[in-house]
Amino acid sequence: MFKNLIAIFGLIIIIIIAVLFYLKFEVKEQKLDNILDQCTLSLEKKLKTEQMNALEIALVLSKNDGLVNALENDDEDLGYKILSDIMDSLKQNVHRTIRTQMITSDLHVFARSWDDVYAGMPLEDYRTDLNYIKSHKAPRTSIEVGRRLGIKATVPIYKDNVLLGFIEVIDFFEKITDYFREQGIDLYVLLDDKYYSTAVFMQENLTIKNYIVANINYNTGHIKVLEKIDFKELQANRILSSKNRHIFFESMHNGEGEAIGAFVFVLPDKYLDYFRSPEDDISFLINVTRSDLYAVEKQQFHNVYSKNSASELLYLKDSIANEDRMEFLQEAYKKLDTYSKDELIQLMLENKSVKKIDGKIK
Repeated sequence: MFKNLIAIFGLIIIIIIAVLFYLKFEVKEQKLDNILDQCTLSLEKKLKTEQMNALEIALVLSKNDGLVNALENDDEDLGYKILSDIMDSLKQNVHRTIRTQMITSDLHVFARSWDDVYAGMPLEDYRTDLNYIKSHKAPRTSIEVGRRLGIKATVPIYKDNVLLGFIEVIDFFEKITDYFREQGIDLYVLLDDKYYSTAVFMQENLTIKNYIVANINYNTGHIKVLEKIDFKELQANRILSSKNRHIFFESMHNGEGEAIGAFVFVLPDKYLDYFRSPEDDISFLINVTRSDLYAVEKQQFHNVYSKNSASELLYLKDSIANEDRMEFLQEAYKKLDTYSKDELIQLMLENKSVKKIDGKIK
């Protein structure tokens, strides 16, 4: 009888342990699904932001009389000088490196802001997307394959209803790669190698399986792991875990909606706890938004805190870097000293999002 009881209790313990392991596995799977969703949403947001920023600059440049006249008069040297001067001014004053180029109506390079070497270079075999803009006569921003893969905002330039050419602002994913790295996630922008002959400036880039790595500032630490995984399985499941890393897959499409590659995210297991519970659908975006806000403020103002109100400082408190915390606390105490006791209580209640609900339970 005693042996039977031991066997029963042993079986119960084994079942409980198995259930606990299963539940732990399920929770982790749900969390990974949640992180993939957050990465995808954040990527879409960043891509849209970069596209809109590029389009704004391209639209402004398309109205520059000097550039329009240089294009009309086929003055490549003047076009290069105006473009490079404007981009140098932006770099000095807003600390942004922006690449712009002008293209003639017959799809040849007219001028580039970053060099004057490739003027006259034909693009008709590489930039078939420009034919869409020709026929639709409207600006366009999308991810496109040219001699390099990039985010391209293209605006047609017309004078008296005659197409003179195009002005284009180009981004090559460096800022988006850095953005995710700050969150503990490494991004790899992968172009399908069927575009190898088109992307001539990427033919020396690293290749992984059937993909060409497009972003030059990728983390080399995960390359060996990526080279060993089954990309067909990754594409089908969108999530794989290998060597204490979690790998996420998101398809990349051009302006025509064609699949041209993939965005692959790698999250080391040690950073998994950075993300909150799977039920907290906006946790990642909240963390990103606050860190972004702090980074922008710190870059633009010598003293990041002096212009903020006390409530704004409380909102920023979780994203302050350790080396800046003393300066932050001094400014926060200075502003909070001006508040009355009742105002301080109200401020803390608002910051904690505490709400009083009146009513009866029936």
